[in-house]
Amino acid sequence: MAPNLRRSTRLSSKSVSDNSESDLKTKKTPIAKVKKEIKKDIEVEDKVEKKSTKELEIGDLIPDYLNLENQDGVEINLLKLAKDSKILVIFAYPRASTPGCTRQAQGFRDTFEELKSQGAVVVGLSADSPKSQTTFKLKQNLQYDLLCDPKREFIGILGAKKTPSSGIIRSHWIFVDGELKIKDLKVSPEQSVSKANDEVKELAKK
Repeated sequence: MAPNLRRSTRLSSKSVSDNSESDLKTKKTPIAKVKKEIKKDIEVEDKVEKKSTKELEIGDLIPDYLNLENQDGVEINLLKLAKDSKILVIFAYPRASTPGCTRQAQGFRDTFEELKSQGAVVVGLSADSPKSQTTFKLKQNLQYDLLCDPKREFIGILGAKKTPSSGIIRSHWIFVDGELKIKDLKVSPEQSVSKANDEVKELAKK
């Protein structure tokens, strides 16, 4: 009985060894697959990063991954907003409740109904917090939303960063069905309002 027992033990040991080697072989494929998928994810992230730093030019669409909060803390997808609005006017100002920015915001407030009659929607944009935007909106009786871009991500894509680390260039842009049609950088508060009104009228005719 002893020889058979030893032989049985050897067979059992060999079987376990074979199974272990087989398991290791089968485990190699999933690991390789996971590494490949991770590499793909990194490449996708790199592409998104490159997209996020590209400045929009005439004819470009707003990237569909961009979302910003308005003064009420509600997250808004910018491409959807632009497409839903048909004609979207976005004006950027350096800081809420400062003299020049107040004049610019008041100008769009006073011409709001005229722009609306042309089928245009207006929104303001700055790096201010929702709280600051709410105070600004209420104090100036603004009818439109104010978007918050504290990291200046969208502001950078629009080409309105004053420096890499701080500041915003007073500007405005007009989108039609999400596509950039007008890009006016470095304008005065009064120019921003008057030019945007004229440009919307021309676009509405088309």
